[in-house]
Amino acid sequence: MSDIKVSITDREGKQHLVDAPTDMNMNLMELVRSYELAPEGTIGVCGGMAMCASCQCYIRSDHNLGNRSEEEEAMLSEAFYVEDNSRLGCQIYLTGQLNGLEIELAPDS
Repeated sequence: MSDIKVSITDREGKQHLVDAPTDMNMNLMELVRSYELAPEGTIGVCGGMAMCASCQCYIRSDHNLGNRSEEEEAMLSEAFYVEDNSRLGCQIYLTGQLNGLEIELAPDS
């Protein structure tokens, strides 16, 4: 098993340094849910299909996550609280290159 460290700031402003497995094809939304860092039913509402923006987060570190997909761009164009560094957690899969990633959960609407 290969774990990385990810820093997640929850919606109350509390920072959590968590272990994230890179060998399970897990994304950031699933990681947040597994550590219960957002109330049940407030993150990943669409099940990770890039259709609800409930897993929107702000990337606070300098990691290169690649470009947003067309689906992600479309969803973020309709979301609230979008910033230049906004991404959908369900579209970011955990890999070794993301060790030290820092994110902040966007407010829920």
